[in-house]
Amino acid sequence: MTNEILGGFQQLVMLAVVRLAEAAYGARIQDELEQTAGRSVSISTVYVTLDRLERRGYVASWLADPTPIRGGKSKRYYRVTKAGLDALRQSREELERMWQGVETSLEAGPPR
Repeated sequence: MTNEILGGFQQLVMLAVVRLAEAAYGARIQDELEQTAGRSVSISTVYVTLDRLERRGYVASWLADPTPIRGGKSKRYYRVTKAGLDALRQSREELERMWQGVETSLEAGPPR
């Protein structure tokens, strides 16, 4: 287990990478966040977050072969590492523990 806390947006980006599997590159990750999470974000925000996650060892990236369609440029693809999956699971477990009993409290209304 890790003691580092993942932010909510970091979790969403990592989950998008997991969902996209081998097709996880910047623009697709951005699209997945918009389509599935309903979050409209700039591509630069996605790349800054991916860079931070990579420095922490939670995602890894590699360059694909250049393609003529992209003017000879390579796409950078991402995958979540084992450490990243562990951090995601830990974040989920922490949130689930915090939510226990809250639903009942929310239904009862605010405290007096």
